[in-house]
Amino acid sequence: MPFFTESREAHKLDLAVEVLRSSGAICLQAFGTSMLPSIWPGEVLRIENRFGKEIVPGDIVLVARDNRFVVHRVIEKHDSQWITRGDSLPQNDAPVADVQVLGKVSAIHRLSRVIIPKRRVTPLVRLLAGMFCRWDSFRNIALHIHSFLRKPAPLTLFSQKAGLRISRFASATHGFGPNDAYLPDCSE
Repeated sequence: MPFFTESREAHKLDLAVEVLRSSGAICLQAFGTSMLPSIWPGEVLRIENRFGKEIVPGDIVLVARDNRFVVHRVIEKHDSQWITRGDSLPQNDAPVADVQVLGKVSAIHRLSRVIIPKRRVTPLVRLLAGMFCRWDSFRNIALHIHSFLRKPAPLTLFSQKAGLRISRFASATHGFGPNDAYLPDCSE
């Protein structure tokens, strides 16, 4: 079974790369904590293909590495090799070839806001990233608080006919239930 799973994942990556190259942009959901506090798990990232766009140190990029995608910040470029690193990681990633850098993060969809990533990391973000890197308990507490803030607000409905109280979760901004998918419009 692992072969089929690996094959399916490889097809998903290939399809995402093809869509990115042909349409110019793609939205992907972030997983992992390597880019905290700039990118939180569960946020949706708009990634634009890199053709015709200058990528400079400080930009957040999508890299194809070891049959998976990695979203990290560009630290430097030497010839055709790119050095990247997650904001909350202590060391740089291994260099990647120019063709492995697929695109640049142009927007981060956080809760009901759209954030344009900045190239320059503020001292506060740098301090928080260092704390997330060094203290697992601090990172875990921050992730719990963040997940609590992302939970939809409970919506209580009263059925007058049956005299029943029905509780259901709905987002305050979109009115979606817990099983409804919401992806922001990537055509922005």
